[in-house]
Amino acid sequence: MTQVGFIGLGIMGRPMAGHLQKAGHKLAVVKHKSPLPREIVDGGAMVCASPKEVAERSEIVITMVPDTPDVERVLFGPGGVAEGLSKGKLVIDMSSISPTATQDFAKRIGEKGCDYLDAPVSGGEVGAKNAALTIMVGGPERAFNRARPLFELMGKSITLVGTNNGDGQTCKVANQIVVALNIEAVGEALLFASKAGADPARVRQALLGGFAASRILEVHGQRMIDRSFNPGFRIELHQKDLNLALQSARQLGLSLPNTATAQELFNACAAQGGKAWDHSAMVKALEALAQHEIAKKP
Repeated sequence: MTQVGFIGLGIMGRPMAGHLQKAGHKLAVVKHKSPLPREIVDGGAMVCASPKEVAERSEIVITMVPDTPDVERVLFGPGGVAEGLSKGKLVIDMSSISPTATQDFAKRIGEKGCDYLDAPVSGGEVGAKNAALTIMVGGPERAFNRARPLFELMGKSITLVGTNNGDGQTCKVANQIVVALNIEAVGEALLFASKAGADPARVRQALLGGFAASRILEVHGQRMIDRSFNPGFRIELHQKDLNLALQSARQLGLSLPNTATAQELFNACAAQGGKAWDHSAMVKALEALAQHEIAKKP
């Protein structure tokens, strides 16, 4: 049994923290502007006034928040986690943020005599609820071994990508490139099938039996057919991840042309008020482009 601080009880963090609690670990959580999940509080979680207090009362602190500035604020802002750390504690950031910023955060936490792991996840809300997340970890092996029993309660595929902080975040950025381009491919394929007069649901079923089969085709292909775009994983979060990819590519002197196209499709959705749609709603941007092309025909 470990005293675990968990900061960030949103769509993903809520079930992740719940798995730890159900396994017998004691949770410390922080007050938020929105009500804390009732099942976490009723399960015995200690409600703290600040991230600093969470860190004071925990052996391991996990953060699961939306973006790089959010992690920095939680860790190093007034009343932040760093103020409550003492030597030997472990900080695990499971958010998806900048690899470069992660390296800086890890250095600053290390100056407190504590270890730091970046451990972003893939699998979405379904994976979080089913404790089936893919967890990509960067940081010292000793810290990874210490955290692994917790990871195993939240995920099924757990990989120490590298012993340098930032390696996990780099892996997650690569993951988000693959996911975005797969969503685009599935959207284009089903749109093509529909416009050609075939039943996209039956096309999807046929493709699932062949080399084109993928998790994206299985889950998000069905979402596209059902027109079910409640998140899931919000478009605005995938935009953030692809921004990280494109920024890093510029720093590395790389061209990621298809990633840039996927980002433009997400941007088109956001411009139509779709920032909070599930990322499978990229198909709506493809459909709008198709309608535009049809309208241009004489």
